[in-house]
Amino acid sequence: MAYRYGGARALVRLHERHLWEFWATWCEARSAGVRLPETEDPNYASLEVLLHHVLQCARGYLQWVCTQLELPDPGIDRPPPPERAPDEAAGYLSHLLERWRDPLRDVPREAYRKPVTQALTATNVEAMLEHAVMHPIRHSFQLRNLIAAQQARQE
Repeated sequence: MAYRYGGARALVRLHERHLWEFWATWCEARSAGVRLPETEDPNYASLEVLLHHVLQCARGYLQWVCTQLELPDPGIDRPPPPERAPDEAAGYLSHLLERWRDPLRDVPREAYRKPVTQALTATNVEAMLEHAVMHPIRHSFQLRNLIAAQQARQE
């Protein structure tokens, strides 16, 4: 995968790696019967809703990046709804990550660092790509902690 800016290539590859890691961790949590703690955050209503949330965000991050860089829409399908997400997530992830690979290849380094204002805060495209990488890592971390806590209670 040749990219004009190697930093973008690294972030795209890391995003892919950590989304697959999240999927594997999510499957482990589901197999273990993990239940998410009660919260008012609608993204934590169930494991299925959390899965949908991560998939939807991964789609949204690239759409936002492409908009900021004035690139064409990456053509990512909407993720499956929560009730179908467990059965369709692997196929959807393949589609999603395929769409992530191409749009950023020819974008020069300077474009990633141009300030962008969003919701009263300034950021840039590179920071959003870093956020996209961290999002599945954070949720994997949360799920691994819930799995460990459940295993500790069972011992």
